[in-house]
Amino acid sequence: MVVEKPPFLLVHPTKPGNARTLWGELKQLLAFEIANGGQVSIVNRLDRETSGLVLVAKNAAAARRFGLLMQEQRILKEYLAIVWGWPGWETNSVDAPLARQGTHMPSVIWLKQIIHPDGAPARTDFRVEQRFTRNSGERFSIIRAFPRTGRTHQIRVHLASLGHPIVGDKIYGPDEKLYLEFIETGWTPELERRLLLPRHALHSAALEIKDGDNWVSPLPADLASFL
Repeated sequence: MVVEKPPFLLVHPTKPGNARTLWGELKQLLAFEIANGGQVSIVNRLDRETSGLVLVAKNAAAARRFGLLMQEQRILKEYLAIVWGWPGWETNSVDAPLARQGTHMPSVIWLKQIIHPDGAPARTDFRVEQRFTRNSGERFSIIRAFPRTGRTHQIRVHLASLGHPIVGDKIYGPDEKLYLEFIETGWTPELERRLLLPRHALHSAALEIKDGDNWVSPLPADLASFL
């Protein structure tokens, strides 16, 4: 099964409670199949704010097959991101290992990743899809990202390292303190002024199994309207 995850929906439960998750919603939707030996195994996880395509295995055999395909890098993923600025290149590639910042230095944000020589290998290829200017005169671009590995926050960190962070990114955007402010106050007019969007503008736009099926998803309404 392939589903389009909306932004702000967790994929899996992160702590005890009754928060809605994609996994929980799918368990309800597939209750009959689960009762007859099926399962819900999410193959490609997305951050809470990231929207777009998620591949789901509905039985053990499919979960094993997709797991092997992921290991062999035969499940290809494409993302669309709206970033600050106009890159001076049409295509680019970042091959830079990633590690959790708190492992190597003090970090007020536990999840934050950094480029570090002792980190896990990470590579993302990029292509500029469109450059545009908003009424404010500020410049933005749509970037198509092709992650060749699947590290936490990989696309977000690699784009920020190129000087083009994703619009709305509270951690890797203009100031990581905005994330702490958001945790404390929720979305405010000041955060909107600094970040422009209430979530990072990243969308899982295409999935393809090599020599197999493929699926595409256009930019959702909130990101399309930003254009």
